[in-house]
Amino acid sequence: MMHFDSSIRLFDQAKRLMPGGVSSPVRAISPYPFYTARAIGPYLWDCDGNRFIDYCLAYGPMILGHRHPAIREAVSDQMDRGWLYGTPSELEVRLAERVSSLYPSMERLRFVSSGTEATMAAIRVARGSTGRDMIIKIEGGFHGAHDSVLVKAGSGATTLGIPDSRGVPRDATKNTIQVPYNDPAALEEVLERFSGRIACLIMEPVLGNIGPILPDKGYLQTARRLTEKNDVLLIFDEVITGFRLSLGGAQELFGIKPDLTTLGKIIGGGFPIGVFGGRADLMDQVAPGGAIYQAGTYNGSPASLAAGLATLDVMEKEDTINKLNRSGESMRLALKDMVEDLGQDWSVVGIASMFKVFFGPEPHNYAQALRCDRQGYFEFFRRMLDSGIFLTPSQYETDFISAAHNQDVIETTLEAFRSCLKS
Repeated sequence: MMHFDSSIRLFDQAKRLMPGGVSSPVRAISPYPFYTARAIGPYLWDCDGNRFIDYCLAYGPMILGHRHPAIREAVSDQMDRGWLYGTPSELEVRLAERVSSLYPSMERLRFVSSGTEATMAAIRVARGSTGRDMIIKIEGGFHGAHDSVLVKAGSGATTLGIPDSRGVPRDATKNTIQVPYNDPAALEEVLERFSGRIACLIMEPVLGNIGPILPDKGYLQTARRLTEKNDVLLIFDEVITGFRLSLGGAQELFGIKPDLTTLGKIIGGGFPIGVFGGRADLMDQVAPGGAIYQAGTYNGSPASLAAGLATLDVMEKEDTINKLNRSGESMRLALKDMVEDLGQDWSVVGIASMFKVFFGPEPHNYAQALRCDRQGYFEFFRRMLDSGIFLTPSQYETDFISAAHNQDVIETTLEAFRSCLKS
């Protein structure tokens, strides 16, 4: 039986110092989170000495596992040279070349400090280059915590955005329209209804923050065709899918060329980073070359760039992503067999090295995902945690496999799944 005395004590102290006791809402696991003391490979250890196999992986960035030696060495070498300059560095040119070669749609790009900054900047580029204010996002899609995309879920295809957070003015979201995922008819209706007024459609090609939820066959291709037909820019938010579905992300896997792309997470190797980029004619309008402003003290942080380059080196030279994808497929098949044996109306969903057990039928959009048994999932999450397996704590977050999850680790995990699903 695990004990969490130190974590309980730290959480009680944290609640007096930070909102909800945490630095990000998803970490506020009821009744208390565990406090990590160290990590290596596929494992986390908390302050009480409990060890967990980690399938949260910092919500996606740690695709090589924790404390990978190549990343540690690259960042250590960079520390010897300095970790923040306030000037350009050769590292940003090298990583920009690597990213652009893997994502040909990103003819120009800029490094920022987070995925939130990247999506905020990409939307600004879309609005600034088109002279239009309105944007479309996918219901349930997450693009960071900035005002224009914090729109109440369920406002629907024909309703203008309603803020999903206090402190966000209605004026900040009145130009944001939502459409359901996997519903090309709703997208076409909105594009026609607001013809000439929409700057962009921003979408996760695979919904990650409520899933994963996968695109129906032909859906992404139809979205691309409809946006081109209506002279609307398409932004692929690949903060989660970038470098995980394939080295070239979802756009390479599904054969789609968006106008703008945002990246983050994996490309920083576990260090803070975001990237936005796209067509040269759009990105050339970003300051200092143009009148669309974006800036940041930590843009192109050398430590993050060094970690990103090292991550790509490992993933390209060691065939890491193909091995990972095979592990993901094998794990999902084993989980599906378990669910079928139990005769439950549950589903196992995923792609590449992403997976999730939904406590309900496979969802194809946000509304369907909401019908899953959230409380049942959370009780299952607690049982898995007591068994030494750390899954994402919400029914609506994706679980990930890293290159450090070898077959023995996965077999141990499957045994825990088998026991906890039965109970």
